[in-house]
Amino acid sequence: MANEKTPGKPDQLGGNGGGAGHAERQPASIRVIDRPEVAETFADAVTGLMFDGQTLRIEFAVTRLDEVKPNSPITGRRYPACRVVLPPAAALDLINRMQQIAAALTQSGLLKSAPRPGETPKPS
Repeated sequence: MANEKTPGKPDQLGGNGGGAGHAERQPASIRVIDRPEVAETFADAVTGLMFDGQTLRIEFAVTRLDEVKPNSPITGRRYPACRVVLPPAAALDLINRMQQIAAALTQSGLLKSAPRPGETPKPS
């Protein structure tokens, strides 16, 4: 992963320019500084996804299985592990990056692209 933000992209605070009467501003050059002490959160499911017009809210969860008993169905519980709230600019960045990952996984053969509605599936 790159350690620095790509120059030339607008920052979330100042944007790319002003309104009427303001001189055009140069985009901010922002360096990403790694903080290895930041805790990682494991999740095996996304249990909530909501966009309210101002923020994208994502809830990640972890599944914990109950004790397995002979001749009984496997049961478990799903607990929230983390909630992430993103402003629209960060949500768009996440969507674009996930599309790039999906394209790379499809190209490598690990993910098959689903046909769109109305499209005829291609023979393998």
